[in-house]
Amino acid sequence: MTETAPRQTTHEYGERIGATATLSIGATAAVLDGDRLLLRRSDNGEWCMPGGGMDAGERPAETAVREVLEETGLVVRVTELLGVYSNPDIVVAYPDGNRRQVVGILFRAEQVEGTAGLSDEVTEVGWFTAAQAADLTLIANHQPLLPTAFGAPGPYFNRPA
Repeated sequence: MTETAPRQTTHEYGERIGATATLSIGATAAVLDGDRLLLRRSDNGEWCMPGGGMDAGERPAETAVREVLEETGLVVRVTELLGVYSNPDIVVAYPDGNRRQVVGILFRAEQVEGTAGLSDEVTEVGWFTAAQAADLTLIANHQPLLPTAFGAPGPYFNRPA
C-alpha cells in the first residue's frame, strides 16, 4: 500500500477570486520581543504571524490569544488593535476542499508567560527582526502587514485600488 502525503493549505490568486469562495473571519497577533516579531511556519513552508479562524461565541481578541497558545504554547495578552485586512484577490484553499477569502483582524499582543515552541500546526517558530522577516517567504495576506506589526504608525487596512 502506498502512502500519500497529506495535502497542504495553498493559496489561489486572481482578480476578485474571493467572489468564488466563502468569507472566513480570523484574528492574528503581532507579538514583539524588543525589535523581533514572532513568526511561525506550517505545512506549506510559508511563514506567518500566529492566528486563525474565529469560533462562534468568541471575541476577535480572544481568538488571537487562543491561536497563539494553540500554535506556539505562548500565553499572550492583547494590548492594541492594529488593523483589519482582506484581499479579494487571494483565496486560501484547504485540504478538505474549502476555499476562503480571509477577513483578518490584526492585534498587538505581549507575552505573558511561556516559551514559543512547536505544535501539531507548526513546524518551525522564531523571532525575527524586520530585515530578517523581509527575507522570508510569508503568506500573501501577512506580507503587507509587516510594517504595522513592527510598529509603523496608524492602523493597517487594505486601501481600495
